[in-house]
Amino acid sequence: MEEMRTSESTRTLIRELGQRFSKKLGIDLETGKSSEIFKWFFGSILFGARITEKIVVNTYREFETRNLLAPSKILERGWDGLVQVLDEGGYVRYDFKTATKLLEVMGALEKRYKGDLNSLHEAASDPRDLEERLMSLGKGIGPVTVSIFLRELRGIWEKADPMPRELVIEASRNLGFTKLTGKDEKEKALILKRLKDVWRRSGIKEGSFIDLEAALVRMGRDFCRKKKCKTCPVRVRCEAPKSR
Repeated sequence: MEEMRTSESTRTLIRELGQRFSKKLGIDLETGKSSEIFKWFFGSILFGARITEKIVVNTYREFETRNLLAPSKILERGWDGLVQVLDEGGYVRYDFKTATKLLEVMGALEKRYKGDLNSLHEAASDPRDLEERLMSLGKGIGPVTVSIFLRELRGIWEKADPMPRELVIEASRNLGFTKLTGKDEKEKALILKRLKDVWRRSGIKEGSFIDLEAALVRMGRDFCRKKKCKTCPVRVRCEAPKSR
């Protein structure tokens, strides 16, 4: 009975909230091409700030229209030019900081890996080293951005296997997928294992585990964290108190 309920919750979650963030930007990570992976890395940097999904998409489109989705192109644009494009996309609150971040990160990526993130992945010894290498590109690349980036590279990059972060854990607990809080890396690893098992047992043929993670992020970000239980599309599956 519990397994059936979990499977039904998973199907509802995927149907309502499961579109991958990279696909929403029109990025095809399945190819494994360096150009597509870079586009998602750039998108992940935008998503890493506390800003709406709509503004991220609008800002990404501004860079796409101007053919600025490559490290060398971003460096050529310069700080003033980047601020202008960020502002036109609606990324006003973080424009100065993000322009500085982009120049630092792209400079390091070009210098160390000739602008190729696939080379960075090949140089990494394991999943944790991969995360450290990404964060070492610049102080603006933190655990949140790295998690966003690597989540959607599971199955594409061998060493992409990030631990679930707070939003995913909160949504998972509310749906009864886990009772753990993710207080340390050991618990996070157990939660990840449990979520992979939930996906496997759901029997969903379309998509992959990535879609479940994306859905949990949206649920945690847009509903659990904001206490919008009454408008949550999976509220009937949720075990959290409904008085909110």
